[in-house]
Amino acid sequence: MTERTLHVTVESDSEFHERVRERLNAIEEGESPAQPHVLSLPDTAAVARVFSETTLTLLQAIAAERPESVRETARLVGRDVKDVSEQLNELSELGVVDFEPNGRAKRPVVWYDDIELTFPLRFDESSPDRRASV
Repeated sequence: MTERTLHVTVESDSEFHERVRERLNAIEEGESPAQPHVLSLPDTAAVARVFSETTLTLLQAIAAERPESVRETARLVGRDVKDVSEQLNELSELGVVDFEPNGRAKRPVVWYDDIELTFPLRFDESSPDRRASV
């Protein structure tokens, strides 16, 4: 069974690289456990920016309605096509949204059913503070 959860975590670049290094070492040793899809963001401000209320509304509309195009997606959320297109392209660069060709249009797709967010409440002394500045 394929996991259909996007895991979002807050971690420093060094923590991200360490996690990748551990995964590569495991692969070299012949291990191949299923790994969740993880989006690593540098701080809580980035989480708030990427998963804003408008983003979550957009993702929910795509998951529920399965629009055939960016234009239809914009109509579903009552927003300007250009703004929705820009936001979807940014989300696509992060791997949060995929695009499938659909004739002359492109169809936005979310491959997951849930988003799971994990972020630390305590930070390691050697890691930079990744809390949002408010």
